[in-house]
Amino acid sequence: MPTISPLSVVDPKARLADDVEVGPFCTIGPDVTVGAGNKLISHVVLTGHTVIGKGNTFHPHCVVGNWPQDLKYKGAPTRLEVGENNQIREAVTIHAGTEKGGGITRVGSNNLLMVNAHIGHDVQLGNRCIIANNVMFAGHVICGDNVAIMGGVGVHHFVSIGDYAYIAGYARIHHDIPPFVKVGDADKIRALNAVGLRRAGFGDGDIDALEEVIRKLFVNKEKAFSVTLSEFDLQNGINPHVKKMVEFLRRRDTGVNGRYLESLRAR
Repeated sequence: MPTISPLSVVDPKARLADDVEVGPFCTIGPDVTVGAGNKLISHVVLTGHTVIGKGNTFHPHCVVGNWPQDLKYKGAPTRLEVGENNQIREAVTIHAGTEKGGGITRVGSNNLLMVNAHIGHDVQLGNRCIIANNVMFAGHVICGDNVAIMGGVGVHHFVSIGDYAYIAGYARIHHDIPPFVKVGDADKIRALNAVGLRRAGFGDGDIDALEEVIRKLFVNKEKAFSVTLSEFDLQNGINPHVKKMVEFLRRRDTGVNGRYLESLRAR
C-alpha cells in the first residue's frame, strides 16, 4: 500500500501505485493517477484529471493539474500528463489544458522545473529540459528536448522553442526560437549553443556546420535574412542539423508575429 501521512487528504477514488510516498499536508484529488516511485515531500496538491508517470519527486507547495488560467474555461474535464523522473521543485504550478487548445498539457521526462516555474495550459514540454527559477510559460507553448531556460524568462503564448536551445536569464521571448541557438534579451539570437551541443555528444563537423549558419543568418549578415534563408538547398546533401534549423526558420516565417502556432489559431 502507498505510504500516506495521516496529515494528508487523498481522495479514495485517486489511483496510487503501491510504493508512492505522500508526506504531510498533501492533497490528491479523485481523478489523479500516480505511478510507481513517486514521492510527495509535503504540501503538494495534485488535482484535476492528471496522470503522473513513474519516479517523479514533488517538492513543497507545488500545484499540479489545476484549472487553466483562461476565462473561456468552464470546467471541462481537460487533462495533464506528466512523464517520468521529473524534479518538480517548490511552488511550481502546472495547469491542465483547455478545450480549444487540444485539451491536454504535457510534461515529458527527466526534466528539472525549479522554484516558482509556471507551465501554462496546453503547453507541450519535452524531455531533459532545465527550467530555472521564476520562468513563465504562457499557454500553448511548445518546447523541445534538452532546452535550458535560465531564471526569470517569460515565454509568450504560442511560441515554439527548438531542441538544445539555451535562453539567458530574464530574456523576453515573443518569437519562435530555432534549435541549437543561444538567445538573450528580447528574442535576440546571439550564438550557437556550442557548449550544450558538445556536452550532448555532437561532433565537431556538425557544430562547425551550424556555426556557419549562425554567422550567415544572425551575426555577419551580408544579405537580407529572407534572401540568405532561401539560398539553403535542403535537397542536396545538407547537414541534417542545419536542415532542421532552416526548416524551423522557414516555418516560423509563415506564422504570425514570429510564431508559427499563432497562424493555426483560426483553424
